[in-house]
Amino acid sequence: MHQPHYILLPVNPIFIAVSLVGAFLLNMLPWGGLAGVPDFVALVLVFWSIHQPRRVGIGVAFFMGILMDVHDATLLGENALSYTLLSYFAIMIHRRVLWFPMSTQALHVLPLFMLMQAVQVVIRWIVSQQAPGWFFFSESVVATLLWPVVTWLLLAPQRRAVNRDDTRPI
Repeated sequence: MHQPHYILLPVNPIFIAVSLVGAFLLNMLPWGGLAGVPDFVALVLVFWSIHQPRRVGIGVAFFMGILMDVHDATLLGENALSYTLLSYFAIMIHRRVLWFPMSTQALHVLPLFMLMQAVQVVIRWIVSQQAPGWFFFSESVVATLLWPVVTWLLLAPQRRAVNRDDTRPI
């Protein structure tokens, strides 16, 4: 039925910071506004808000949003608002999401990514009366498809044994 749940090691706060910086650097790559390229900062924020809500919360999301606003040269606060809402709703459902298998977790985070992009579209429409179109939401679908990969990558350091012993089952 379900895969067994492993006892994870505590997460290193430095690893959380490095993963957020890495996601920010991925967002800084010159994708050139290609449709379907996910927002890596949002993906990592949702992951840490679900797995470590006491360490990565709304304040970190706001700070990362301000950084993305400055980088993208968008309206100051657009990404900050969408990231804080994203983090808030991820923290709200964090206990529920962790009980499901990976495919169902991905279905739970899809509305979060869609909400984040809908907030961005509404803000852009209010400011400039321009809407990007429905293909803009393909980023949410791609981010949802990347959810299992990101989960596997970011939980990998916590799965290793402290003292490796071949006779111990855990």
